[in-house]
Amino acid sequence: MRIDVVTLFPDEFRQLVDLGVTGRAIREDKIQLQTWNPRDYTADRHRSVDDRPYGGGPGMVMMVEPLAETLEAVAEDSSIAAKVALMSPQGKVLDQAAVEALASRQRLILICGRYEGIDERLIDTLVDEEWSIGDYVLSGGELAAAVIVDAVSRLQADVLGDNRSAEQDSFSHGLLDYPHYTRPEDVAGDKVPKVLLSGDHAAIEKWRRKQALGRTWQRRPELLDKMELSKQDQALLADFINDLT
Repeated sequence: MRIDVVTLFPDEFRQLVDLGVTGRAIREDKIQLQTWNPRDYTADRHRSVDDRPYGGGPGMVMMVEPLAETLEAVAEDSSIAAKVALMSPQGKVLDQAAVEALASRQRLILICGRYEGIDERLIDTLVDEEWSIGDYVLSGGELAAAVIVDAVSRLQADVLGDNRSAEQDSFSHGLLDYPHYTRPEDVAGDKVPKVLLSGDHAAIEKWRRKQALGRTWQRRPELLDKMELSKQDQALLADFINDLT
């Protein structure tokens, strides 16, 4: 997968190259990450990318021309066509299903807005979709773009040490993840659930499913409203609730 990020602050993406799973994927060329600075596509000596808003008001607005020139260069740099996505609090809220859909593409082009926003005429003509990572406002789109880069990178083939890790993540099947434990077996009297030590894989999977259902019911019940639970899942959830009483 190739990811192109249009940003005034390309250094904010340096840690993605240097650290963690995403960094390893980039170093192993499983992900290609390229940043593009609109200031490099300006015509004036001040490298201006923003101006005052028409109609007055606080702040500045990113201008059409530098962004349009940048996007033209991005498009010409690869034969792989891609939709242009703007990071915006007005966009569709990102969830795991959206991440999986984005991860299936060959290429992503992400625009990071700054200041009060981007001239609407550029959005109308050159932006195909808008994405938000939550109902709050950030100083710019860089953090949101970094979230997308990280989320889609870990879903690429062979990026994780075990592909089952991504398959079992929270939200991958509509539920939160089940609890995880490791050594030591006993921490100040708090012991690992016996079923996990039993070696009975069927019992372990049943316990994990029950915990995932129960944890979702406790913490994100609205997720269950979107699912059609099987009779077995309904029974497991009822057992979880009964265990609490």
